[in-house]
Amino acid sequence: MGENQQPAPFRPHQLRVSHDEREAVVERLNTAAAEGRIDFSELEARLDRALNAKTYADLAPLTADLPQEVPAEPLVLKGGMNGATRTGRWRVPAQITVYGGMGSVKLDFTQTECRLPEIAIEAHGQMGGVTIIIPDGWVADTSEMDQGLGGFKDKTTSERLPRTPRIRLAGDGGAAGVVIRHPNSWERRVQRRNHER
Repeated sequence: MGENQQPAPFRPHQLRVSHDEREAVVERLNTAAAEGRIDFSELEARLDRALNAKTYADLAPLTADLPQEVPAEPLVLKGGMNGATRTGRWRVPAQITVYGGMGSVKLDFTQTECRLPEIAIEAHGQMGGVTIIIPDGWVADTSEMDQGLGGFKDKTTSERLPRTPRIRLAGDGGAAGVVIRHPNSWERRVQRRNHER
């Protein structure tokens, strides 16, 4: 390079996008259509452009006129004396901390609609224990969990469906233990009944 030659200016919009970044835009467009912000024909056109996008410059205009999704605040759940549960439809944040306390904590994701690629959960079994229930198709990375006295049980499968979160679970079993699992047969029956209503 000669003395007077300047390097080409860095243009972030020319960087290549990843599959996950394309998928995130597809999810945002589908949500916008479900909310009535864009009609079906426009959704189809934007999805086609999103799936064929090569750079950030290709992707950015597709969601520029849509409101940004506000991430949920981190959740801290404490079992205390009487226990605590988070079940049904609830907004899932990217970070969750649970303390079993004396009464235990149950964290049930089976009816949530979560578009996050990853959820970090810090679980401490303490005296009451913690139970985490994730839908089929979600996977859990539990390599950071410490058994504690109560132990830790991972009863999940390793088959991950597309566009589902990965749970990164850390913490310790405490005295009562921590369990992460998929729904049991009774919970599946309840789910089916709720869907039929």
